[in-house]
Amino acid sequence: MRFGIVILPQDPWSVARRTWQAAETLGFDHAWTYDHLSWRSLADQPWRATMPTLTAAATVTSRIRLGTFVASPNFRHPVPFAKEIATVDDIAGGRFLLGVGSGGTGFDAFVLGQPEYTPPQRHERFAEFVSGLDRLLRHEEPGSGGISFDGAWYSAVNARMVGRPAQEPRVPFVIAANGPKGLRLVTEFGAGWVTTGKDGAEGEDWWTAVATLVARLEDAAERSGRDPGTIERHLSLDSGGSYSLESVGAFEDAVGRAEQLGFTDVISHWPRSEGVYAGREAVLDEVAARFLAR
Repeated sequence: MRFGIVILPQDPWSVARRTWQAAETLGFDHAWTYDHLSWRSLADQPWRATMPTLTAAATVTSRIRLGTFVASPNFRHPVPFAKEIATVDDIAGGRFLLGVGSGGTGFDAFVLGQPEYTPPQRHERFAEFVSGLDRLLRHEEPGSGGISFDGAWYSAVNARMVGRPAQEPRVPFVIAANGPKGLRLVTEFGAGWVTTGKDGAEGEDWWTAVATLVARLEDAAERSGRDPGTIERHLSLDSGGSYSLESVGAFEDAVGRAEQLGFTDVISHWPRSEGVYAGREAVLDEVAARFLAR
């Protein structure tokens, strides 16, 4: 089992720097930050930009992997975003993980004046976004003339991504998906899969739904001809109506259940002083001593 932690991009860097360094010191395998322009109940609080935060984190850490939880096409275009991803991965020495999803229907979906898209439209946009990033983030031989594509949602004309990627064949994609179309994208493009479970479900109902999603992933992989065991499986532990770092016991129970379902990675949130994900860093320290040290 590998362990991840989400650090919300709320604190000024003078404070956040110590948190990102602590995540590495405590022994986490990967650290993530939300890729939103604002987020739900915290919309009226400070909220900093994702890629500059990860760039800064890359310069003050050396081992821990760093990622987006999760990027979406709600306010991004594949060409400039691919440039940002490749640059951060170079600075990090090949430690970047691209968590990517179809994009929610909240603040980010409307802040730029977009219309409200239907679920099929959102998936079509997502598929183009992922396939475009896949092409752009691979090595482009000098003199090739650039990368071009023309889709319903995104176009590129001789986009230039010259330079060998820090990771081969490109940055790993960890794709967020629950539905059959999204899970097919996981089997085609994903090094890993990440889920927050079924929206609105809590407690035992949430765990039951997570088990169902695991079965769907395995079925999608088998139908596509891919070995399900080649897909890393990430579970957000704080999505079923409880907070995994509420206590050491709660964390141990959640990790054990995730492991039984075949997850390779679990992800919690750094304790906040109040509100969502409120908790004590003393619990985090004890969890690190008991589990991450292994």
